[in-house]
Amino acid sequence: MMVLYGDSSDQRSLSLDDTSSTEESPDQTRLSLETTNDAVPYIGQRFPTHDAAYEFYAEFARGCGFSIRRHRTEGKDGVGKGLTRRYFVCHRAGNTPVKAANDNKPQRNRKSSRCGCQAYMRISKTTDLGVPEWRVTGFMNHHNHELLEPNQVRFLPAYRSISDSDKSRILMFAKTGISVQQMMRLMELEKGVEPGFLPFTEKDVRNLLQSFRKVDPEDESIDLLRMCRSIKEKDPNFKYDFSLDSNNRLENIAWSYASSIQSYDVFGDAVVFDTTHRLTAFDMPLGIWVGVNNYGMPCFFGCVLLREETLRSYSWSLKAFLAFMNGKAPQTVLTDQNMCLKEAINLEMPSTKHALCIWLIVSKFPSWFNAVLGVRYNDWKAEFHRLYNLESVEDFELGWRDMVNSFGLHTNRHIASLFALRSLWALPYLRSHVFAGMTTAGHSKSINAFIQRFLSAQTRLAHFVEQVAVTVDFKDQAGEQQTMQQNLQNICLKTGAPMEAHAATVLTPFAFSKLQEQLVLAAHYASFQTEDSFLVRHHTKLEGGRKVYWVPREGIISCSCHQFEFSGILCRHALRVLSTGNCFQIPDRYLPHRWRRISTPSTKSLQNTHNDHTERVQLLQSMVSTLVTESAKSRERLEIATENVSILLSRIREQPICSQGVRELSSNQRNI
Repeated sequence: MMVLYGDSSDQRSLSLDDTSSTEESPDQTRLSLETTNDAVPYIGQRFPTHDAAYEFYAEFARGCGFSIRRHRTEGKDGVGKGLTRRYFVCHRAGNTPVKAANDNKPQRNRKSSRCGCQAYMRISKTTDLGVPEWRVTGFMNHHNHELLEPNQVRFLPAYRSISDSDKSRILMFAKTGISVQQMMRLMELEKGVEPGFLPFTEKDVRNLLQSFRKVDPEDESIDLLRMCRSIKEKDPNFKYDFSLDSNNRLENIAWSYASSIQSYDVFGDAVVFDTTHRLTAFDMPLGIWVGVNNYGMPCFFGCVLLREETLRSYSWSLKAFLAFMNGKAPQTVLTDQNMCLKEAINLEMPSTKHALCIWLIVSKFPSWFNAVLGVRYNDWKAEFHRLYNLESVEDFELGWRDMVNSFGLHTNRHIASLFALRSLWALPYLRSHVFAGMTTAGHSKSINAFIQRFLSAQTRLAHFVEQVAVTVDFKDQAGEQQTMQQNLQNICLKTGAPMEAHAATVLTPFAFSKLQEQLVLAAHYASFQTEDSFLVRHHTKLEGGRKVYWVPREGIISCSCHQFEFSGILCRHALRVLSTGNCFQIPDRYLPHRWRRISTPSTKSLQNTHNDHTERVQLLQSMVSTLVTESAKSRERLEIATENVSILLSRIREQPICSQGVRELSSNQRNI
């Protein structure tokens, strides 16, 4: 697209470094200011102010598929005449200067959009009959880059903006703890626009929230410690610890809640320590300890914020966690592939089996192997999962060697690294250790979703501790409801065996469903007694099988598949032997405490009555967050929510407020 006006001097000014211009006489121009409504700028076009000229050119640029910026201003003769000439240029004009390298300062390697585009509009100030105005004295619309379509140009920074009212809404949403994605969807529904057609993007919202958080880190640290002390005063069972650096600044801080410590005492045999997230607003690594309760739901154990990711900081965090849990180390801990953390676990938890989260490993496969394997990627991934689920170490290592040969991965560094660390992630090496089912895809998704709830708001560092508390309390409340729903379900016995009926009265519905699967499958297996054990294999097989060792007098049974050690649920092979041996109840030790129908105190029941008002406010916050999330899923839901909330607000405002309530509310608003 090329439109060029002006004389030969304008041709020379394409570099935008020429200070000369051709001043057209009044005879060559249109005199009416109404020409500012014309679609295309022209030489001699007049504007009452330079801002009016800029707005006109910006609207023209938007229609063409680009945006503009102010480039250069000049004053006539440079002495006392004020601003007399302005240049407006395409946003891709000029070239980004090369910055001098600084070894002490990290460089941001961002690609510039500038490509030396020559499109511009020049305006000059004139005074006719004592009235100042601005005239277009140079214009060129030749671009050396592609122009954007109307549905693309709106994403340029110049055309994206967040109004003051929208900023207030976004800040309110952030305080309720909903994600940026949910904020966008809700505001699209409120404004009645199609998805993606708001005048701002998710990135703009994140930048806005970032600007809200730009406060002094020293003040943030002080507020965080003050918040922890305040919670401790209200709830003596709340635990926290912190360390200071040589300059007396906050270095690390960890905390855990009373309900979390109670839960860990029962369900702390297998723990995920997720250190893959950061509090982006404060650029701090975040570590979260999570487990699985007897109803198969994630449970929170503790949190830690670190200044940096080093062996020293990870060791400190593990020591703090053990102190919270009265020195009780987990039997197994799952983490990301972090060598500093691996070494810290070896030092601080020498009796704990360390393993790597398989779902974190698998999530990296596309970037590691997609380009390398091409169309064979899916075949390789299927073979990897087959090897991962094998029972025999020998079969795994032979299969791995064949897989490497088959797919030509001898020199691939990721394959070499995976094999070197195989004892930390491959099931053949881990089956004799308890993982409470946390290696399955279903549990990994629920744990990740659970962790994401902590990261949704991040409005202030001190408030993050409260946000975690609200999320944990909300999860406790939701867990109690799900527990009740599970317990109210009718248990359907499928085998009619006395062992099944007995287990149904002891185990939670979640755990019983896992055991019931094995009881149903056990009927398909044959059992043969040998000299010192039983050989159990599928009735269609003539060879192979699992070895089951059973000592009836001592009530001890074990299988070579190690499923009980791995999940806490007896395998079909052991159940077959028990059934063959006229055993009508599963031995007590094989109905572990972690899968039984027990309950742990919730956060709410552990807090004292003095803190009841704060709890109710926090619970209301979590309910509001859920209300917003669910309502944003459709226009119909949003209308129902808006209507009913309006009615509820009217009823609330009709209620009188006692003086004590005012004081409590004021106090809680300061603390929330």
